[in-house]
Amino acid sequence: MQMDSREAACQEWFDECLQRLWPQKDWRCAAGRWAPASSDASFRRYFRWELAGTSFVIMDAPPPQEDCRPFVQVAQMLASAGVPVPEVLAQDIERGYLLLSDLGKQTYLDVLTSANADMLFAEAVQALLAQQHCAVPAGFAEYDRALLERELQLFPEWYLGRHLGLDVAQWQARLRPLFDTLIDSALAQPQVLVHRDFMPRNLMLSLPNPGVLDFQDAVLGPITYDITSLFKDAFISWPQARVDAWINSYWRQAQAAGLPVAAEFADFLQASDLMGAQRHLKVIGIFARICHRDGKPKYLADVPRFFNYLREVCVRRPELAAQMSWLEEIATMPAAEVSA
Repeated sequence: MQMDSREAACQEWFDECLQRLWPQKDWRCAAGRWAPASSDASFRRYFRWELAGTSFVIMDAPPPQEDCRPFVQVAQMLASAGVPVPEVLAQDIERGYLLLSDLGKQTYLDVLTSANADMLFAEAVQALLAQQHCAVPAGFAEYDRALLERELQLFPEWYLGRHLGLDVAQWQARLRPLFDTLIDSALAQPQVLVHRDFMPRNLMLSLPNPGVLDFQDAVLGPITYDITSLFKDAFISWPQARVDAWINSYWRQAQAAGLPVAAEFADFLQASDLMGAQRHLKVIGIFARICHRDGKPKYLADVPRFFNYLREVCVRRPELAAQMSWLEEIATMPAAEVSA
């Protein structure tokens, strides 16, 4: 595949980093293997360079769409709390390049099975507990009412309106009681550092395990958020009874570690369910936006998974079931148009 001009400039910057940081080594970018490492739903992309057992990851986050500074700040915060994250070895914030240590090639999503899930998730919980003990500086971004509302509005704007072709204005009144319930629950929870995408695709098999990635959107927010998103993933689902057991294990460990979780597990589980509903609606909206705005329709294939998560919440929370009486109608409605 032909290299674009930005990737070529990124290679040149990386070569300069090699010569500046390790002048004693005979390293040149051209001598090693340069290949795409991964991409995500944003404009960021990653490259991996390997030579004789040494490897680095280079983040390309093109301004003005992306900003590397939150990644650098949160990486320092997490590392200080003992969370395994990539080390930022070099940076060019203005051009949107970061040189990172390499945490490996296998994500949790690549290797998770029913047989190894207990072990891998137990290690993920330890990383999460360390993250939630992280000191958050004054003025750090918060999961406030405005942000929770913006996220929820992605569902009517992009899924109901853009994807299904419905009248968004007519739906706002129907959704308002539900949105208020979910926002009020989130704001009532104890606040800790929230990754916002603490899920198997962003956890790497590493030493120590797991390595944590994609944390640049972290905020101060509800304590149930990350543990809920870990088990209500976009790409892999688990039986509800097993999820409840994992959440209970986390809750007990969080209590023992002095984190401000609810005193009763039933209350914590209710908060987790409502937090999950907020995230499920947001993700459905995001996947529709990625399809229609960014031309990446593959994400829509996982929308039914999130409708299933909402069904599970409605079974346990009658108050939400009444507010989501429209769920089956919307979940089975065909798209207004076929996206290329």
